[in-house]
Amino acid sequence: MYPLKFEPILKQTLWGGDKIIPFKHLNETLPNVGESWEVSAVEGSESVVANGADKGYTLPEMVRKYKEELVGEANYARFGNKFPLLIKFIDAKLDLSIQVHPGDELAKKRHNSFGKNEMWYVIAADKGAKLISGFAEEITPKEYKDRVHNGTFAEVLQTCAIEPGDVFYVPAGRVHGIGAGAFVAEIQQTSDITYRIFDYNRKDKDGKSRELHTSQALDAINYEVLDDYRTKYEPLKDEPVELVACPYFTTSVYDMSEQISCDYSELDSFVIFICIEGSCLMTDNEGNEVRLGAGETVLLPATTQELTIVPQEGNVKLLETYV
Repeated sequence: MYPLKFEPILKQTLWGGDKIIPFKHLNETLPNVGESWEVSAVEGSESVVANGADKGYTLPEMVRKYKEELVGEANYARFGNKFPLLIKFIDAKLDLSIQVHPGDELAKKRHNSFGKNEMWYVIAADKGAKLISGFAEEITPKEYKDRVHNGTFAEVLQTCAIEPGDVFYVPAGRVHGIGAGAFVAEIQQTSDITYRIFDYNRKDKDGKSRELHTSQALDAINYEVLDDYRTKYEPLKDEPVELVACPYFTTSVYDMSEQISCDYSELDSFVIFICIEGSCLMTDNEGNEVRLGAGETVLLPATTQELTIVPQEGNVKLLETYV
């Protein structure tokens, strides 16, 4: 097997902006692109291989075809033919709704789906851009319902000013929202289940209020209050820095101006690289080469033993994630 690139799946949204197309250097003129789904096995939005001998295959077809070779033995035993991660870029020109995601148990019971634990890496932020993550003060489920009803729910949430490089882990159950001016990479479980709690009383293109899921969200919310919802890390040059390690994914950032070699011989998983900045040449132990530039994503199969990354243009920033 070889490193796989995919055709991006662009999603136009009510709140989408104009950053994704130039960031990814695409020859497109679509307005209001809110998301680019980079690696997806979500039904109806399956990624299609863009390079090599398997060009044209969908990601679910690739998992069925290659099984453990693609995802790793433990992942195949755990997830079967379902690819476990969804990778996106999100560009919010306007505030996204305030929402919450169910955990595995509730999602399985209600939707026969994975839950949705996720993380954000801030790529860019306009002046004043913010993310909402978690509660700023303790409230009860009854107070939640009252505040949603009277329009004051946002007042009890933690609003965080952001800048590039900020990281937030958003476990299932944590109320959150992406604010206007935020441009993020999102790594999450393969799930498209969102309970929308508050949408700033907006109307869609047909003049209708968007559906809210106030009662479904009630059982999904974790009401704990933390001092700080940001994920702290010490930036380092030319070596991986772990950002998030959870049962669903482990993600590190590489900030590099020199060659790096990665040893995956003991890792029983696929590896995904997301390029945030610069460009590099990746060469695996079988001699397969792939060039990765800003806005591009590559999936290395679990058969990859070693990888050499050589920066080509400017400083290179990559996110590496695996299960």
